[in-house]
Amino acid sequence: MIMYNVTINVDHDAHDEWLVWMREVHVPDVLATGYFKDARIARIIADEDGGKAYSIQYFAASMDDFDRYEALEAPRLRRDAELKFGGRFAAFRTLLHIIHDTNE
Repeated sequence: MIMYNVTINVDHDAHDEWLVWMREVHVPDVLATGYFKDARIARIIADEDGGKAYSIQYFAASMDDFDRYEALEAPRLRRDAELKFGGRFAAFRTLLHIIHDTNE
């Protein structure tokens, strides 16, 4: 299984609107692509001087699924986020190969 982790720091002034949008629009849109089977939003416990930080975790069955998502869907979904919240968040992405999951 592949975990695609997006770490996001969102400005305090955009936080509440951003979190609702993530829960109600963005994460459901990513899952609707069919390339991921599950997703989680986790709040990072850290100093919040520059904003609030989150880890958004998406789970794909294979690297092929992730590659198709990146090629076919990610540009549009990232553009949607930029249009809505551009300049009010920073994101970096990490790809992990899960080698053991106690839930499976």
